[in-house]
Amino acid sequence: MTKFITDVTFDKQKDLQVDIYEPDNDNSNNKILLFWHGGGWFRGDKSSFKELCSKIAAHGFTVFAPNYSLAPQHPFPAAHEDSINFVRWLLKSKYVANKKVDITQIGASSGGTMALNIAGKYGFPTVTWSAPVNYSNWMKDHQKVTASVDGRKELGLTNLHDINDAFYKYFTLAYAGSEDALVLKKIDATSYDYSNLQQLLMINSADELSPIKYLLDFIAVLAQKNHAVDLKIIAGNKHAMSYSTQYLEQSLNYLLNAIK
Repeated sequence: MTKFITDVTFDKQKDLQVDIYEPDNDNSNNKILLFWHGGGWFRGDKSSFKELCSKIAAHGFTVFAPNYSLAPQHPFPAAHEDSINFVRWLLKSKYVANKKVDITQIGASSGGTMALNIAGKYGFPTVTWSAPVNYSNWMKDHQKVTASVDGRKELGLTNLHDINDAFYKYFTLAYAGSEDALVLKKIDATSYDYSNLQQLLMINSADELSPIKYLLDFIAVLAQKNHAVDLKIIAGNKHAMSYSTQYLEQSLNYLLNAIK
C-alpha cells in the first residue's frame, strides 16, 4: 500500500506544501516523479490528484505533488519560481541528498509548461500532457477574442474552439497580468534555457485547448538546437487530465526507459 504524506512545507515564506506518495516496495525508492498540476496558473490543487499519484507510486516511483502560487494574486514569474524553488528544496532533502536518485516529471497543461522550464534547467526526463507553449504569438493571433473562464455560460458561446480561445486568453492574462508582449514572450516555452534538456515526450490532442500549430513551431525551435523530442498526437479534442488515465501507462514506461 502506498504511504501518503500530506502537506510537507517546502517554502515557509510562501507557505507552500507538497504531498508525497511513497511506494510500498522499498527497493524502488531511487525513482522520483514530480507531478505538476494544471489549471491555467489560477486554479488547481495537489489534493485533487490523489488517485493519479497513487497509481504512479504503484509503479515504484516516490511521487511529489507540489502546490505553487496562483494567479492573478501571484502573476508571472511566481509559479515558475516556486517550481524551481521546490526542486532546490528537493535536491537538499533527505529524499535526494547524498543518494543515487533518478528524478522524472509529468506536467499537465500549464503544469507541463513549468515542467519544460525545469527539464531544460535540470535535465529530468519529462512527459507533458497538453502543455501550452506559446502566449505572445497566440495573443497576436487572437486579438478579437474576449477572455472568459467559461465562454459558454458567460458569453453564450457554442463553438468549442471559441470557448477554448476565450479560456486560453483568460488564463494567459491572469498569469501575465497584462498584454505586455515582453512578459508574454518570457512565458513562451521557447524562451527557456534548454542547455540540459534530455528525454522529452509531449502528448497533445489533435484539436484541443493547446493548438498544434504553436506546438509544432516550438518543436521546430528545439530541433534547430539539436534537441530530440518525442511527440504523440491523439485524435480528438481531449485536454491533459481528460486523457491521463488512457496514457498514464505509456507515459510511465517512457520515463522508466529513460532512466534505465
